[in-house]
Amino acid sequence: MIGIVGGVGPYAGLDLAKNIFANTVATTDQDHLPVILLSLPHTILDRTEYLLGKAPENPGKAIAEVILQLEKAGATVAGIPCNTAHEKDIFGLVRQVLADNKSEILLLNMVEETVKTIRQDYPQNKKIGVLSTTGTWQFGIYADPLQQAGLQPVTPNPEMQEKVVHPAIYDLTYGIKARSNPVTNKAREDLLAAIDSLQQNGAELIIKGCTEIALAIPEKVVAGVPTIDPSVVLARSLIRNFDPAKLKE
Repeated sequence: MIGIVGGVGPYAGLDLAKNIFANTVATTDQDHLPVILLSLPHTILDRTEYLLGKAPENPGKAIAEVILQLEKAGATVAGIPCNTAHEKDIFGLVRQVLADNKSEILLLNMVEETVKTIRQDYPQNKKIGVLSTTGTWQFGIYADPLQQAGLQPVTPNPEMQEKVVHPAIYDLTYGIKARSNPVTNKAREDLLAAIDSLQQNGAELIIKGCTEIALAIPEKVVAGVPTIDPSVVLARSLIRNFDPAKLKE
């Protein structure tokens, strides 16, 4: 089975499952691939809170424990639909716990898969805008791999990040984590304003670098600039690694 780590946030796990179904070659129920989603949000501390020193425990251990349960249930390949969870200390701990438990599951790295996809599918675009949580923004979770790939990251300035982008995700009254279904107009409008700012600063492509962002901005193109959804990238990579013949072109 394909395994999905849920609870990081919960709607991000559902969105990844939807993206797997949407990118699978299937005409009947039976044609779809086996997928297991395990959502244990009460066990996994917020990734950004940990990175900013506001949560006491690295959430990587709890994430790894979910993956081990997915493996016991039959998953052979898995993904974590949370960009911030791919920060090197968090993701590194996940890999370490899996290794300590002699896990044989293939865990894909969503950030690495996204950067690879940009280089393959958008070779002409060199300036890459990144919208994300403050944890991802501050710790260069996308900026560093983009630079290593010879690309130029374009990120919000500190005021835009703290007052517009991060609240659009986390605010308790209108943020996407609090209001996911449906997303509030304010969250969407704030993210569109941030995208416009990145475009004004030269971004030729926008990474929706928090899995909640695609819930508010589902468009593949915004004001003439393409966007890339790491959840879709991860879904396609999971299918490719599980059964490449089932991946839609």
